[in-house]
Amino acid sequence: MVTVYTTNILYCYANDIYIEQVGDNLDLDIVQDGQDNVIGTSTQSVLLGGTTSAADDMTFDITQTGDSNTISAQIQGNNYTGTWSFTGDSNTVALMCDSAAAGNCETVTLNITGTGDSQQYTINIGESADADSATVNFTVDDDSTVTTLDIDGTSAAVTVNVDKNNSLAAGANTIDIDIAGDGDVAGHTVTLDVKGKGNNVKIDQSGIYDNTVDLSTTGDNGDIDITQSD
Repeated sequence: MVTVYTTNILYCYANDIYIEQVGDNLDLDIVQDGQDNVIGTSTQSVLLGGTTSAADDMTFDITQTGDSNTISAQIQGNNYTGTWSFTGDSNTVALMCDSAAAGNCETVTLNITGTGDSQQYTINIGESADADSATVNFTVDDDSTVTTLDIDGTSAAVTVNVDKNNSLAAGANTIDIDIAGDGDVAGHTVTLDVKGKGNNVKIDQSGIYDNTVDLSTTGDNGDIDITQSD
C-alpha cells in the first residue's frame, strides 16, 4: 500500500501531487490537509494503470480537508475501488475511469462524501468502453454543488443523496446523470434523494432495458427532467 500524506498551514505553499503508475494491484491512499492543494490538473492528471493497457485491480482513496483543492485523476483498470472524502469549500473533483482507454472499467465501486460549499464533481466511467457492475454512491451536504455523472455499462447503479435542509443559502444544487448502453441485469438504476433549496436535476438513461429511477425530493425550486429509453 502506498500512502501519501500532505499538510498545508498558513503561509505555506500548496501541495501538488502528480502520479503516473503502471501495473496491477495498486493500493494508494492520499491525504491532504490545507487549502489550494492539487492532485493532478486538467492538463496533467494523476494517471493510474498506464496509457496503453489496463491494470487488473486497484484501490485509490483520497481524503482532502480544506478549501479550494483540486483533483483530476484518470484510471485505466478493470476492477477499481475508491473512497473519496472531502471537507471544505470550493473544491473541484474530476475522475475519468477508462475514458478512451484500451481496457474496460468493468467493476467499479466508488463512494464519495462531501461537506462544504461550492463543490464541483465530474465523474466519467466507461465513456468509450463498457463499465460492468459500476456502483457509485454520493453523499453531499453543502451549498451550490454541481454533480455530473456519465456512466456506461451493464448493471450500473448510482445513488446520490443531497441535503441542504439546514442551509440558509439559496444557491442551487445541479445534478446531471447520464447513463447509456448495456442496461440489462438491473442496470440503469438511479436512486436520488434531494433535500433543500434550488435544485436542478436531469437524468438521461438509455437502452437496452432495466431503466429505473427512484427519485425523492423535498424542498424548494426543483426543476427535474427525466428521459429513459429501451
